[in-house]
Amino acid sequence: MNPLVGDVAGNTERLISAAQQARVQGIDLLLCPELVLTGYPPEDLLLRPEFIARVETAVARLQSEVRGLTLVLGYPRASVGGLFNVAGVIRDGALIAEYAKQHLPNYSVFDEKRYFQPGATAVLFEHLGLRFGLSICEDIWWEGPTREAAAAGAQVLLNLNASPFHAGKIAERESLVTQRARTHGLTILYANLVGGQDELVFDGASFVVAPDGRITHRARAFTETTLALELDADGVPNTADAEPLADWPGEEETIYEALVLGVRDYVQKNGFDGAVLGLSGGIDSALTLTVAVDALGAERVEAVLMPSRYTASMSIEDALEQTRRLGVASRIIPIEPAFRTFLDLLEPVFAGQPADVTEENIQARCRGLILMAISNKSGRILLTTGNKSEMAVGYATLYGDMAGGFAPLKDVPKTLVYRLAGYRNGCAPVIPERVIARPPSAELRPNQTDQDSLPPYDLLDAILKHYIEDDEGVDAIVARGYPPDVVRRVARLVDRNEYKRRQAPPGVRISRRSFGRDRRYPITSGFHRPSARKPAT
Repeated sequence: MNPLVGDVAGNTERLISAAQQARVQGIDLLLCPELVLTGYPPEDLLLRPEFIARVETAVARLQSEVRGLTLVLGYPRASVGGLFNVAGVIRDGALIAEYAKQHLPNYSVFDEKRYFQPGATAVLFEHLGLRFGLSICEDIWWEGPTREAAAAGAQVLLNLNASPFHAGKIAERESLVTQRARTHGLTILYANLVGGQDELVFDGASFVVAPDGRITHRARAFTETTLALELDADGVPNTADAEPLADWPGEEETIYEALVLGVRDYVQKNGFDGAVLGLSGGIDSALTLTVAVDALGAERVEAVLMPSRYTASMSIEDALEQTRRLGVASRIIPIEPAFRTFLDLLEPVFAGQPADVTEENIQARCRGLILMAISNKSGRILLTTGNKSEMAVGYATLYGDMAGGFAPLKDVPKTLVYRLAGYRNGCAPVIPERVIARPPSAELRPNQTDQDSLPPYDLLDAILKHYIEDDEGVDAIVARGYPPDVVRRVARLVDRNEYKRRQAPPGVRISRRSFGRDRRYPITSGFHRPSARKPAT
């Protein structure tokens, strides 16, 4: 399921409907994801007594209205000792079992210890002669809960999940759960949440593992679905009539699907009419436009071309060609009149000083103002087009190209932008080849290219991965063979631009360490520089 965080009543309606449909299909046990009743993560909504009261009302309603099958679902439960993340089992008007999550993740994007107390014991229930154990998400990553359930006599372990996506995560899950099933000789049903929630994307990709470690059933990723299966008298999945396993998608495909789902759900769940973005003729805005169209449909997306005195004619040609291929409405609004007006206004202030990055940023801010005005008037969210490489080193303008409501490529390094563009063009050639082939440029001064200001992107992205995602220090990265002066410069740019990133819009997380809730560094810090404080006198 793809729930809406905080919409307890709406999520309850969807669960009742899902249970009714399952009963018609002859399903007698329906397993749903972790905290599906509230959506995940509900964050500080969990601190509001009114929110917890709504959950209690919803659980009572499910007990009253879900009949004819056993429903297993996740929700928060207030009890003696605090608030718990639980899996509840509802059957014919009764809550027959509740299991409290034992291992609470408190790393990366997770902060469950802020809200929940840990459970301590295995919980089993019987259903049609089989003994089912329960576990929740992080529990499966630890040996103890699975071992305890098996020792208590479980033949089948139901694992409820809200496991967010990052590149490679699907394979990691399947490898781990396969190991757990084989070690303890039980069947594991892994049910995962699907959908976008702010910067997180949940990929679904639910699956079933037999006691011998075989994956017998696998749902398609990034879409809501019911994965139906039959268990024999020993709890072993029957594969005789099973649907063929959904294919394991490749890395570019999974990342692209995550971007599409993240954009779609952010726009739709927040009630925007569509999206607008600035289309420059460069690779970043080209990929952003393609993702937006795949997420929302061409009729809900608008592209705005805003050429300046430095914009090459090929940029306009390529941008218009892409809008034609995608069927997107576009308009051209030259920024020269606005740019000239701002230069005239500031002439007394700038008198006697040479042109520099200030004038470049004014152009970007003219564009930001235009796009935000269109967004306000149309009710469409403004999508920014910057990538992770640019965000890392501050190659972006505050209140200019950083202005907007959502950043689809915020966690996508520049080298991956090219790979994703190539993947999408392999499905259908919607991005003109010249956009991919030409050197990237901000076109804010004559003959400008990104490499005038930055190291080559393959070198930059490699250093950024070590520094940001792996938390390696400058000396360790240099020891890997990277140029010392380049490494020091990149690290210095990352550190000094934390203040910019803190003001950037949220964006889809596709890596192990994204900018946002995943990486929380102080803006004001002396860790990477000599002390700026003067000694006391």
